[in-house]
Amino acid sequence: MKPGIHPEYRPVVFRDKVGGLAFLTRSTATGTGTVDWEDGSTYPVIDVEISSASHPFYTGQTRVLDTQGRVERFRRRYGTAQG
Repeated sequence: MKPGIHPEYRPVVFRDKVGGLAFLTRSTATGTGTVDWEDGSTYPVIDVEISSASHPFYTGQTRVLDTQGRVERFRRRYGTAQG
């Protein structure tokens, strides 16, 4: 790699604001605060809005839309297309 042009690649903690999940990984992203981790070291922290701990798809809280009812209502209102 060319020296002096790449950002620093270091350990960073990503923390989910809603779900409470936090994990330590390596990244070039910079955090605004710090957190004391389980190993006793202090790492920069980046707070994220959604992670696998709070996303509805992963938590099983997805909403099912009634698309069949919408299609039938459209067909009743505008009729079916004639070939």
